[in-house]
Amino acid sequence: MKYHQINSALFVKNRRKFMTEMKPNSVAVFNSNDIYPVSADSTLPFAQHRDIFYLSGVDQEESVLLLFPDAPYEHQREMLFLRETNEHIAVWEGEKLTKERAFQVSGIRTVYWLQDFHKVLNEMMTYADTMYINTNEHYRAAVETETREARFVKWWKERYPAHNVAKSNPILQRLRSVKESEEIDLIQHACDITEKGFRRLLGFVKPNVTEYEIEAELAHEFIRNRSKGFAYTPIIASGNNANVLHYIENNQQCKEGDLILLDVAAEYANYSSDMSRTIPVSGRFTDRQKAVYNAVLKVKTEATKMLTPGTLWKQYHVEVGKIMTSELLGLGLIDKADVQNENPEWPAYKKYFMHGTSHHMGLDTHDYGLLHEPMKANMVFTVEPGIYIPAEKFGIRLEDNVVVQEKGEPFNLMRNIPLEADEIETLMNE
Repeated sequence: MKYHQINSALFVKNRRKFMTEMKPNSVAVFNSNDIYPVSADSTLPFAQHRDIFYLSGVDQEESVLLLFPDAPYEHQREMLFLRETNEHIAVWEGEKLTKERAFQVSGIRTVYWLQDFHKVLNEMMTYADTMYINTNEHYRAAVETETREARFVKWWKERYPAHNVAKSNPILQRLRSVKESEEIDLIQHACDITEKGFRRLLGFVKPNVTEYEIEAELAHEFIRNRSKGFAYTPIIASGNNANVLHYIENNQQCKEGDLILLDVAAEYANYSSDMSRTIPVSGRFTDRQKAVYNAVLKVKTEATKMLTPGTLWKQYHVEVGKIMTSELLGLGLIDKADVQNENPEWPAYKKYFMHGTSHHMGLDTHDYGLLHEPMKANMVFTVEPGIYIPAEKFGIRLEDNVVVQEKGEPFNLMRNIPLEADEIETLMNE
């Protein structure tokens, strides 16, 4: 891994929180992700399942975590199972976790090789009444591939039909949504890497540069700062491309007078950042572009203030919609008749701002969090309003990552990344 080792105390703490929520006499199992094939002998780069990483820090394929807080013997309460390493693997694939190294990473003392998993699990099942299975219940999830976790659940249900079944996901949704201070530091580090990439661009972008050249500059800066690269597929959308919300082709030339909507950010140690900025190709906004830019910035500023403990996500978006409506009226994009005659299910402002303003962020860019429950301190959210105007061939989105505080306004993890239109113009013309 490129990132510096994380202190295992974080993962010890995370496991303790999870096990406190488990039913009496129950076992929970968490699997690594598969390495996914492309074709022939090609594979996609490995990306660890965030749940096993959150609970163990293990960032390696073919790993399994077993938790059994009521096990009859202390050494059975936390167990890791790893693919056995050897000289052949070391030559062809490089270093894999040894048992001692796995303890250093995770704080788990009982480490077995993977070939012992079924034997050990069978013994644990003779003691346990309930199994916690780990299903993906994120509100955005639409998984068609059968994952390693899904295969395990199918196998386990056939092998142990007499046991009770419980779900890990509701526990993890709540635990992972509230960040420990160490996690906030890791997200801050990802944001700081993103800042370096963005500042690099401000001196690089000129008329006729291509979107993919901008992508390459960011990738260079991210990786040289110990990131694996982008936290998600980058959006580098010049001109009218900005009005395609998930534009990822990044293959067009950036023309003089156009804006570039950048939705790009680095990961660090599997933790995401998530930034949007909009900059002028020529280094100067037109008066109209700046007016729309400042309207988006005002909505973002006012929306951020609402992210406080007790706020409900749904009501928050209703209030943001009211602010956006006011700004769109001021820009002449909608009029009072549009508002008076609007469909409550699709308000007038949605013509120009059709997506949500905020989502949880952390190990996943769209992180775990139960949207029907009130916001809590130490949750991390994006704030990302936008105005998209196909008729004028530009769109503007601005996005920062903030931490909800016990009192007062959220703490902005991207406070050092240039945001004001005048500052961006100044930096682009130095």
